[in-house]
Amino acid sequence: MKYRPEIDGLRALAISLVVLYHMSIPHIPGGFIGVDVFFVISGYLITSIICRDIAASDFSIAHFYERRIRRIIPVFLVVIIATTFMAWLLFLPPEFAMYGKSLAASSAFVSNIFFYREAGYFDPSATVKPLLHTWSLGVEEQFYIFFPIFALLSVRYFKRAFLPLLLTGAVFSFILCVVLLAVNK
Repeated sequence: MKYRPEIDGLRALAISLVVLYHMSIPHIPGGFIGVDVFFVISGYLITSIICRDIAASDFSIAHFYERRIRRIIPVFLVVIIATTFMAWLLFLPPEFAMYGKSLAASSAFVSNIFFYREAGYFDPSATVKPLLHTWSLGVEEQFYIFFPIFALLSVRYFKRAFLPLLLTGAVFSFILCVVLLAVNK
């Protein structure tokens, strides 16, 4: 895929929004939207790669997963090892036990579900949840796991319907997001 400098600009904007939001800067109440921007960028890039490879009859789910693993796992392991060492040094046994649960969820890329069920992102105990930030990695990895399968099956068995299926999924996802946000206010 050809380099797109505007995507780097969007990434910089997204990072800035998230950092400013976490610094509690006034007038940036929705800075967390930067995470959503990252999700959109990832979705666009991954969809472009998959569609290009499918069109060239060169798409392999195994190769796709291998590339994702090579890109994500080394950095993830560094974070996990460093965080586990620091948690071992600093946490009391009950905190370390809870850390172990979050470590298992993060390692299975389901920490978004784990932390959602356990408590809120901004609850007071968030300070003793050093892997809390992995919720976004969980969402992204779940997309990486399921979307290629959906895309391949859609193109293989429903070639004409691929774009309508994709658009329907996007609209459904948006509606679900609006409904869930209204419910959780």
